[in-house]
Amino acid sequence: MVSENTARLAVLIDADNARPSITEGLLAEVAKYGTAHVKRAYGDWTGTNLKGWKDQLLAQSIQPVQQFAYTTGKNATDAAMVIDAMDLLYSERFDGFCIVSSDSDFTRLAARLRESGLTVYGFGERKTPKPFVAACDKFIYVENLIYREDPESSEPDVEPTAKKVTPTAQLKRDSALLSLLRNAIEAASDDDSWAALASVGHIITNQQPDFDPRNYGYTKLSDLITATTLFELDRRGSGDGKPGILYARDKRRRTGK
Repeated sequence: MVSENTARLAVLIDADNARPSITEGLLAEVAKYGTAHVKRAYGDWTGTNLKGWKDQLLAQSIQPVQQFAYTTGKNATDAAMVIDAMDLLYSERFDGFCIVSSDSDFTRLAARLRESGLTVYGFGERKTPKPFVAACDKFIYVENLIYREDPESSEPDVEPTAKKVTPTAQLKRDSALLSLLRNAIEAASDDDSWAALASVGHIITNQQPDFDPRNYGYTKLSDLITATTLFELDRRGSGDGKPGILYARDKRRRTGK
């Protein structure tokens, strides 16, 4: 298995369905999972709708792929992205794909890539339909990424800064969140009910691809878990300049309640 930081990724952007202002934050996020060996943005570059993309394409070395709109009401861009994705898949040069769009039309593509053993990261706005979100290994909402505002955009502003931190009292009332955390910790726990936090995060992502501590205003899973005050954390094996491994346990396991 290829480790995330050495994974070879193909980044395919539906420019008709994504804002140029997310580009820097997007590529910074992609870098967490691997190296973008291919960066392509698809759209009809002869029109005026995509004029805000030019500076980002040049600055981030993203290849624009021209796709004319053959007829009104049909999205030829989606088809072009799917065809290119399959060509890249069959080249057997990549470990994963990053599909940037809020369009559900890419649901089957994401599923097909995963069927071939590749990791699929989806990026889109919160309006993204759930089927596409569920079809990805991990889905990142672009509202969680830090990016500059686009002064030329005619669309409603999307908040470019981190979401407001959800207070502890509200977290403790979120039964769905607490159930997700507790079940994941239980699944990854040892005989003493301690679970490595990395394993917990992996289990949660498998169950809910769009789970992200930043949805609640927290940078890390450990920060979110700490904020609930319902779990205890323990860092083990630290030393020699290494941070060690972080473990989590439900406090109810310690008290026996």
